[in-house]
Amino acid sequence: MDKEERKTINQGQEDEMEIYGYNLCRWKLAIVSVGVICTGGFLLLLLYWMPEWRVKATCVRAAVKDCEVVLLRTTDEFRMWFCAKIRFLPLESQPVLNPKSVVNKVSNGHAVHLTENMAEENRHELTKYSQTRSQQIRYFTHHSVKYLWNDTVHNFDFLKGLDEGVSCTSMYEKHSAGLTKGMHAYRKLLYGVNEIAVKVPSIFKLLIKEVLNPFYIFQLFSVILWNIDEYYYYALAIVIMSILSIVSSLYSIRKQYIMLHDMVAAHSTVRVSVCRVNEEIEEIFSTDLVPGDVMVIPLNGTVMPCDAVLINGTCIVNESMLTGESVPVTKTNLPNPSVDAKGMGEEFYSPETHKRHTLFCGTTVIQTRFYTGELVKAIVVRTGFSTSKGQLVRSILYPKPTDFKLYRDAYLFLLCLVAVAGIGFIYTIVNSILNEPVEVGVIIIKSLDIITITVPPALPAAMTAGIVYAQRRLKKVGIFCISPQRINICGQLNLVCFDKTGTLTEDGLDLWGIQRVEHNRFLLPEVSVCNEVLVKSQFVACMATCHSLTKIEGVLSGDPLDLKMFEAIGWVLEEATEEETALHNRIMPTVVRPPKQLLPESTPAGNQEMVWHHLIAIYEIGIVRQFPFSSALQRMSVVARVLGDKKMDAYMKGAPEVIASLCKPETVPVDFETVLEDYTKQGFRVIALAHRKLESKLTWHKVQNISRDIIENNMDFMGLIIMQNKLKQETPAVLEDLHKANIRTVMVTGDNMLTAVSVARDCGMILPHDKVIIAEALPPKDGKVAKINWHYADSLTQGSSSSAVDSEAIPIKLVHDSLEDLQLTRYHFAMNGKSFSVILEHFQDLVPKLMLHGTVFARMSPDQKTQLVEALQNVDYFVGMCGDGANDCGALKRAHGGISLSELEASVASPFTSKSRSISCVPNLIREGRAALMTSFCVFKFMALYSIIQYFSVTLLYSILSNLGDFQFLFIDLAIILVVVFTMSLNPAWKELVAQRPPSSLISGALLFSVLSQIIIYGHHVCNGNFFACNTTRSLYENSDNETETHNIQNYENTTVFFISSFQYLIVAIAFSKGKPFRQPCYKNYFFVVSVIVLYVFILFIMLHPVDSIDQVLQIVCVPYQWRVTMLIIVLVNTFVSIVVEESVDRWGKCCLSRASSCRKKTPKAKYMHLAQELLVDPEWPPKPQTTTEAKTLVKESGSCQIITIA
Repeated sequence: MDKEERKTINQGQEDEMEIYGYNLCRWKLAIVSVGVICTGGFLLLLLYWMPEWRVKATCVRAAVKDCEVVLLRTTDEFRMWFCAKIRFLPLESQPVLNPKSVVNKVSNGHAVHLTENMAEENRHELTKYSQTRSQQIRYFTHHSVKYLWNDTVHNFDFLKGLDEGVSCTSMYEKHSAGLTKGMHAYRKLLYGVNEIAVKVPSIFKLLIKEVLNPFYIFQLFSVILWNIDEYYYYALAIVIMSILSIVSSLYSIRKQYIMLHDMVAAHSTVRVSVCRVNEEIEEIFSTDLVPGDVMVIPLNGTVMPCDAVLINGTCIVNESMLTGESVPVTKTNLPNPSVDAKGMGEEFYSPETHKRHTLFCGTTVIQTRFYTGELVKAIVVRTGFSTSKGQLVRSILYPKPTDFKLYRDAYLFLLCLVAVAGIGFIYTIVNSILNEPVEVGVIIIKSLDIITITVPPALPAAMTAGIVYAQRRLKKVGIFCISPQRINICGQLNLVCFDKTGTLTEDGLDLWGIQRVEHNRFLLPEVSVCNEVLVKSQFVACMATCHSLTKIEGVLSGDPLDLKMFEAIGWVLEEATEEETALHNRIMPTVVRPPKQLLPESTPAGNQEMVWHHLIAIYEIGIVRQFPFSSALQRMSVVARVLGDKKMDAYMKGAPEVIASLCKPETVPVDFETVLEDYTKQGFRVIALAHRKLESKLTWHKVQNISRDIIENNMDFMGLIIMQNKLKQETPAVLEDLHKANIRTVMVTGDNMLTAVSVARDCGMILPHDKVIIAEALPPKDGKVAKINWHYADSLTQGSSSSAVDSEAIPIKLVHDSLEDLQLTRYHFAMNGKSFSVILEHFQDLVPKLMLHGTVFARMSPDQKTQLVEALQNVDYFVGMCGDGANDCGALKRAHGGISLSELEASVASPFTSKSRSISCVPNLIREGRAALMTSFCVFKFMALYSIIQYFSVTLLYSILSNLGDFQFLFIDLAIILVVVFTMSLNPAWKELVAQRPPSSLISGALLFSVLSQIIIYGHHVCNGNFFACNTTRSLYENSDNETETHNIQNYENTTVFFISSFQYLIVAIAFSKGKPFRQPCYKNYFFVVSVIVLYVFILFIMLHPVDSIDQVLQIVCVPYQWRVTMLIIVLVNTFVSIVVEESVDRWGKCCLSRASSCRKKTPKAKYMHLAQELLVDPEWPPKPQTTTEAKTLVKESGSCQIITIA
């Protein structure tokens, strides 16, 4: 394949694809058309199902630059093919710009720079316009994303907005003025309508798409064949079932489309005000917004129709649509580096980095705060499907296929059945020719009939039955599922990651106390903050001002930690009304003041009442500027001023380590680390406070544009706030259940490292005698390579003395009988987000080892949580993720089984959502997953046996030129198979989790042996029965002159095969309907028990006591009494042997196979198990205390490392 004709788009991203160019070929199209006619349309269907074949069959290769059709292939493990038609954007309608320059700029992602000098550019482009009149932009659309041809890189690239390659400075200097109407019109042509269009397909379109499914095409082929063979009733029954299935499927698919459409369409079209270059305000529909438009945020709030960055004012936003938390978030204007040279400089704007300044599509702006005459403005950076909400909707519309071994094995097994059908096809033709002359048409029909028998049409419906029932049971316990196929995968989970706050621990934090600092020393801890002594202290002032609280409809709301902190001091918060703000030339601050009873009393002098009022009014603090909390910076700060003071104050709070590093060293107590460690080891959440007086030259307006870096340094350390975060009552018990079931638990949190380790010990994630090794990774600096310092958590307090750790403290490697227990060794790794990132980048070969025993991951950002899930999956763990929805969306989506404890819209990103905020949903989900997985195995085995049994039966009857009758097929498929399949799937999950896990593969020794043994048993008994039937037939009909019917159905052989096979279906159903340890015993499945008993009784009755009317309908003959007794004995022996063999396979099969594999010293399939074996004999693992691992500089790319012991 010519490399020049293959390009790669979205390189390095999740949706990376290879792209090939093709042009339509007329002669190939003509040949395909003839082929379609000759095959009766089957070739067309094949090309419809296979995009790659369709393009290659009708087109010829061409350069990507000049092609008419592009063929796309994903580079992930699925290697899926897509095709798209090249389209053209005509530029003749916009004479203000040179189309060629626009093509280059836009496709480079720099369309936003087109407004740098509009007047000059327009004049310049008008002179060139006549020369490039025929210029067009080539593009194609794939999964709602538009890709334009970029001549600079000679490739297609998706159309970007202002979210990439634009500096914060240029946001203000080049884009804050808005667009001209001409530029807006042109950009609208490029970017299209600003909408997240979820079109609800018409019923006709959905019907065509559903009917063209290979399964229904096979059904149609079967029905036609059966009608030709005069199996009218059976064909009619299958048609009715298929129609019901199609209607049900159409209803559910359309319902999902409508729900998604309604969710997206809500507030999708509103009227918005935008600023134009000439400072006029124009009102347009939100669908007309384009990147570069300056949108005016209305005073009474709105639902954002796009992603936009704030450049003026402040907004209070509810981001529950994205984060899962309905906690109001304060959004401030993007810092302007040009105002302050020491600011961000040439930092580029990024919606992720600057999310505290970005209003995301779909989020609700509750309130705005503004300057009079300076409206709250935001520059539109992304529109349509490029927005954060659009990307979320795209992930729902175009989900990645579920990669699970069970489904791959199922397709492989079906191929084996097709191969078996092929053998039967050939056998039927040969047998028909050899026995006696038979018409060609009859031979063809009989041969094709074998194929429809071998590949069961009801298999897909049967396989999904268990999942549907499991979904209903999950709904009953308050777990909702939007991705049913993942229920089976949850049955294989062997590791679960938990968020800490709100998941393992309670949502609310209680204020345990404070510990202030005076004269560089910690004072004694104080429980009460609300007293007269502290009311005017800087410490309490910081607690009163350094938060993001706001009043919504008179109720104080915001971050739970901020709420607890503010409630503890008992102060009052007042916000300026719109009328008050309008009276002033500057933004009115939020004011906080202490309650009257806390203000110190003074001796009345003169008019006592006047003095009292004066004293009350004298102390209040206005919050002038707020720098919101940033998870990347791990802090927030405010600028405030006490009423009457000339100088302003800066207050800061955040992670103690971060706050201490930004304070004057002389103000931080010497024992700071010791005190902090004592609290964190006890599981307390610790927040540090700092303060400093600002220079008097800092005016109100300067503060509004100052960089936070200038404010947040050289502070005075004031002390610690100690918050208590209690474990949820059910947490220890749930984790103990998971550990008993050999399911690893991992904590991934944004909290402090030692706090997380303490909580892990308290909840039983880390056992009391287990050792915790903290990996502190440092990036390369000053020419030195990256390194990891290994500390033992219990020995950190001894860090001041360099004494060696006692050899007894080094973790012991335990030798276990089972590889599954290797993960239970007595040491755990803990690390923070920064260390995790360094290890991922510089120590690739250590990542799998750390994943094997990593238990606590602290200070993790949302992206790092997702990376952790991927790293665990890379060593073959089946990973579950349980979080409260806030910052966990990426990890919840990436995990094999993500369960959100939030009922808000963010849960749409998670496959499972729990109604109760309790982690008890995790074992419930795994139990139901295991039950559903075992049900899928049981049903698949049963359906495979059903196909083989019926195939064997029909093939045997074909040998005497007979077959099963129409109503016999009908009775077997409807009365037996469907009833059994849909009732055997009803077994509920077993009441507790066990250490044993269900198999994940259909192609396993035990399963294949089980199926083969049942085939042999049936084959033996049916052959015996048929042999006796032939002898009986000869003895009874030697001298008979009875004429044989046309289809030769009513004979002893047919009746014998019908009865023995009917009983065999029921026997196999009972043998395969497994109970403990994953499902409740089958005798508790009352529907199944009743169904089987009724069918057994009915078949026994018509066999032992023939009824003419029933015999006539089922086309069976009345066999002699002796032969009926013989068949009964065959059936009883068959039942006994089948059940005993299946139980034996279950009980001893695995033991025999495990012994055989151990004799061969077979390497474990899972990477983590193989790695655990290697580490058992590795003398240098785990790392010794007080050692350092350095990355080798010579082999940088491989991530090789060496261990160097520090003296």
